Amino acid sequence: MSDRPVEEMSFEEAMQELETVVGQLERGDVALENSIRLYERGAALKARCEVKLKDAEEKVAAITLDRDGQPTGTQPVEE
Repeated sequence: MSDRPVEEMSFEEAMQELETVVGQLERGDVALENSIRLYERGAALKARCEVKLKDAEEKVAAITLDRDGQPTGTQPVEE
């Protein structure tokens, strides 16, 4: 488990660490206190991944297409 703050991680970094955390929890050979820390870290990593995915979806949704379906530019994403 990394000591890097979750909010500084890219989607890929957060997803990779989340997979590691899930693997450790699934094995079931982690002490209770460590399991709680892993679960909390996993929840934060999951939230980070969700935020990064939402950001990406909004960027993709903002791409405008012409009549032939070709990208013509972008529109500002409304917040």
